[in-house]
Amino acid sequence: MKGGLMKKGDSNPVPPEIQAEIDALATSQELIRTDLIPEATGDWSRAQRGVFYRPLKQQITLSLDADLIDWFKTQATQEEGYQTSINRALREYVETRAKK
Repeated sequence: MKGGLMKKGDSNPVPPEIQAEIDALATSQELIRTDLIPEATGDWSRAQRGVFYRPLKQQITLSLDADLIDWFKTQATQEEGYQTSINRALREYVETRAKK
């Protein structure tokens, strides 16, 4: 399991005795009282999907022109390092291209 992501087929099947325990602990759908869950109220008109989503980052070795690296390093701030700026620039490029 490289990079923290599981793919289909990466795990071993659950042994029958453990599956039997899981099945014994499972609650039937008829016993779940969804009527006790309070209704969602409030104004959701300004809700935004994915605000806190952060894609998984992968460390790589990448060769870039020295002047590009120098420029990004001069633009770096305490809040955003040069590598984050490069990542943001690439993300903006990809999102712009994806819209076409």
